[in-house]
Amino acid sequence: MTRILLVDDDLELGAMLVEYLESESFEVSQAYSGKEGLARALEGDYAVILLDIMMPGGMGGIDVLRELRAKSRVPVIMLTAKGDDVDRVIGLELGADDYIPKPYYPRELVARIRAVLRRAEPLRETSAASEQEGTCDEELIHGDLVLKPASRIASFSGATLDLTVSEFNLLEVLMRAGERALSKDELSRNVLGRPREAYDRSIDVHMSNLRQKLQTVSGDAAMIETVRGFGYRLRQNT
Repeated sequence: MTRILLVDDDLELGAMLVEYLESESFEVSQAYSGKEGLARALEGDYAVILLDIMMPGGMGGIDVLRELRAKSRVPVIMLTAKGDDVDRVIGLELGADDYIPKPYYPRELVARIRAVLRRAEPLRETSAASEQEGTCDEELIHGDLVLKPASRIASFSGATLDLTVSEFNLLEVLMRAGERALSKDELSRNVLGRPREAYDRSIDVHMSNLRQKLQTVSGDAAMIETVRGFGYRLRQNT
């Protein structure tokens, strides 16, 4: 059974959400403060963390996410106030995989959870199967950039890139596309598992994070090119 950690101080909403998620065959644990949530997230083997941004006390959701990302790549879906674009962007910049604004329909949240799981679980299964069968991990190569999708390893000139689930999948989609430019709508569907919403900056923020990490190891700020008014593509070697 898929394990989820819900970090939210709203007791009534949390109880209803747990009941709904358990009816959808998820196993849900709860934490009611940022400090408790961080401790549980680091100690438990969870497939997804649902993290409320607005929590009272000394540690809010942004603080939890910052500390969590320093130690873990577990997928995180932020629960944000409707229209709170600043916290949303900050959360994505810190490595959250997706967000859903409150109030939300539990059915929509389940769809977001399953989209995150689809981006990660098949790859873990592929990796395990490859190890069991003794087969080699497929490699995608672009100059000095090497990606091994099954084992979730990305490197540049031998230096490992520490990527979140969304950043890794974004890079994989770009590498598989070759010289073809990909629209933001296509990237959102393939990377986030959902259609791009109006004024949605998720892909742009994930792309910015990915570019910064690539630049750190390569010194190349333009490895991923922006196609103005459309999307992105991986620059072809000349």
